[in-house]
Amino acid sequence: MMDKQLFCKLLLAGIDLILLYISFYLAVNIIDFFLINLNGYLPQSEYGQRELIHLILSVLCVGWFWIRLRHYTYRKPFWFELKEIIRTLLIFAIFELAIIAFSKLSFSRYLWGITWIIALTLVPIGRFLIKKILIKLGYYIKDTVIIGTKKNALDAYNALMSEPYLGLKVKCFVNVDNGIVNKGISDTGIKIVNENKMTNFLKPKDFPTQFIIALEEDEEQFRDLWLRKLSKQHYRSVSIVPTMRGIPLYNTDMSFIFSYEVMLLRVHNNLAKRTSRFLKRTMDIVGSLSLIILLSPLLITLYYLVSKDGGNAIYGHTRIGRNKKAFKCLKFRSMVLNSQEVLQQLLANDPEARAEWQKDFKLKNDPRITKVGHFLRKTSLDELPQLFNVLKGEMSLVGPRPIVRSELARYNDDVDYYLMAKPGMTGLWQVSGRNDVDYITRVYYDAWYVKNWSIWNDIVILFKTIKVVLNRSGAY
Repeated sequence: MMDKQLFCKLLLAGIDLILLYISFYLAVNIIDFFLINLNGYLPQSEYGQRELIHLILSVLCVGWFWIRLRHYTYRKPFWFELKEIIRTLLIFAIFELAIIAFSKLSFSRYLWGITWIIALTLVPIGRFLIKKILIKLGYYIKDTVIIGTKKNALDAYNALMSEPYLGLKVKCFVNVDNGIVNKGISDTGIKIVNENKMTNFLKPKDFPTQFIIALEEDEEQFRDLWLRKLSKQHYRSVSIVPTMRGIPLYNTDMSFIFSYEVMLLRVHNNLAKRTSRFLKRTMDIVGSLSLIILLSPLLITLYYLVSKDGGNAIYGHTRIGRNKKAFKCLKFRSMVLNSQEVLQQLLANDPEARAEWQKDFKLKNDPRITKVGHFLRKTSLDELPQLFNVLKGEMSLVGPRPIVRSELARYNDDVDYYLMAKPGMTGLWQVSGRNDVDYITRVYYDAWYVKNWSIWNDIVILFKTIKVVLNRSGAY
């Protein structure tokens, strides 16, 4: 009987190959259906040659996925893998363009463009759906053992749980020295095993098991011990989660010095590069202007509905932006006209509301919000006027959440990261729980975003924002 892991690898590679190959056929049929004269775009005499070229490139592309990127042997987070898929397909699209040019075959930009647009659509969707089906059927599930029971192990567990696409199922945590167990780990309900009872996991029958060593800095001797144990038993699926908090991870170059156990990490401040800031600003201008034009009927309608009570429909609240520059952050008014008086009266008479306000500067059941305001906040439509802040250059489509001056002190040392970037209409905080996330975690998300900024991360956050808005999660 074929091993489940091997079956999954072959199936994923086979589906990718089929989808790449049929993208050419679909493009031909689309042109034939809509443009009628197929011969004008692809002469009949060249059909076989073009088909062969695309087949060879499809095989090479799948080979690149397997051997170089290890998409079928390693498990990678969804958005990271998607970036590699798109980049690889674009490179092979250019290869095909070059081959056609040098072979002097007839070139149709419609056929070439439609073929690769279909491939860029089908391959990621196909990969995602097949993995989802395999995970549901239990074929792509991989038992996982986390070695460690403290904060680093809990962080590793939470990270894995946030990526169901990996198909990793945590079976147990290993307590290496029978010491303290993090309360968060106990709350997971997952079995905690003492080290002396782990011998049953070190048998050949469990080779598919994924081991993740997530120990603390002061447990270095146990890390080395477990590495020797697992190496001796010829385990191949072993990962280490180092305790490197606060270090930028994206676009970090790693190098080693021969014969020394020293790892050099060269970190990059992407937002300090002029080219990066130019790309981000270009995306902001194009995105905000397009959305203003597209949503203008909705903006006008909301303006009318909010202004029906006689007040201004849009208000500007002072926020602190990049380099401590203050600006008016625009929003549709969602509160009553005398909101400050209502707030002061509430805080003076309600201790629970006062404590909630002092903690997060927000109230879950805020009496100042109007009926229209409840709808605007729940759907996040109250923030649409910020598109004009983005167009003006005061904000960005994606960035840290805009804060008032008094909140800067709560950012502590991470305030420097906040002031490096323009505040965003959406950001990592908004797509990670929004108002359901405590303030310390919000600060962490803002700092993480700045340290690990890339155009791709902005695109990921924008797509996640769509899902959050549709689900109306964390908004009040």
